[in-house]
Amino acid sequence: MNKCWIFVFGMFVFCSAVAHAEQVGSVDTVFKLFGPDHKIVVEAFDDPDIKNVTCYISRAKTGGIKGGLGLAEDTSDAAISCQQVGPIDLSDKIKQGKDKGTVVFQKRTSLVFKKLQVVRFYDEKRNALIYLSYSDKVVDGSPKNALSAVPIIPWGHAEP
Repeated sequence: MNKCWIFVFGMFVFCSAVAHAEQVGSVDTVFKLFGPDHKIVVEAFDDPDIKNVTCYISRAKTGGIKGGLGLAEDTSDAAISCQQVGPIDLSDKIKQGKDKGTVVFQKRTSLVFKKLQVVRFYDEKRNALIYLSYSDKVVDGSPKNALSAVPIIPWGHAEP
């Protein structure tokens, strides 16, 4: 019983550290007589660990009856663009981090297993943040992915 509570708590902590997106807009791409149309959705999320970095993701969303019920699998197509929107102050943890990247965003794109993920890397040599979006479902031997780089530049007066 204690192991179950530890697992639930661990999942809560993991999920709370990942950003949640808000929808900015969408465009219909295919008319569906029954259920919602197929569309491209544009969403924005702020990096949960770095203040003043915002990312925008566009992704395909499947419509129709299955899409309306949440049973359809969205395609793996997505694009990402991230920008510095204010002064950035990196924590020592990120500056010193030699890890393989940090997941900053996840979105379920099928009923069970498929997710769209965004992983952040810090390029110390170029003083830039790199955001990689990818689908965790392999398509034709290689996952679809997109990349955005945010060079960290001085930004007016730093906040106290």
